[in-house]
Amino acid sequence: MAVEVGAIIDGKITGIIEYGAFIDIGEGQTGMVHISEVAPTYVTSIRDHLAMGQEVRVKVLNVTAEGKVSLSIKKAEDSPEAVPRAEAPRPRPPARRGAPNVWQGQRAASQAGPQTFEDMMSRFKQTSEDKISTLRRGGDTRYGGASRRGKK
Repeated sequence: MAVEVGAIIDGKITGIIEYGAFIDIGEGQTGMVHISEVAPTYVTSIRDHLAMGQEVRVKVLNVTAEGKVSLSIKKAEDSPEAVPRAEAPRPRPPARRGAPNVWQGQRAASQAGPQTFEDMMSRFKQTSEDKISTLRRGGDTRYGGASRRGKK
C-alpha cells in the first residue's frame, strides 16, 4: 500500500536524532518527523517530547520520488480527523477592506489642489539644501565649519 499525502497514520518511533525522529509507519516503510513538526511549541531537545518505542499519530506531509516520507506529529493533532466534530474550529469570515491607503503628501498652506510628484520633489530638494547650508554656517566640523582643529 502506498502512503498518501495528507493521510493520518499510527506509527512507532524507531530512531531519534538531534533534528528529528524516524517513525515506522508499517509495511516496511519509515518516515521522518523533523524537530519543527514535533510540537506546536519551540522544541529545544526532541528527547524531551519523544522516546524510543513510543506510539505516535502522524500526518504525511510529503512523499518524494525516492520514497522519502516527511511526517508531522503536530499537524496530526490539528487535523479534522483528530479533532472531534463538536470542537472543530469554525472558519472566519473574510476581512473587510476599506479604501486603499494612498499617500497624498503634505500640502503647503499656499497650495489648494493636489501636488504633483515634481512639486513635492522640488520642495524636498529646497528644504534639504536649506538644512545643509544651515549646518555649514553653524560650524559643524563634518561639513568644513570654522571650528576645525588648529584654526581659531
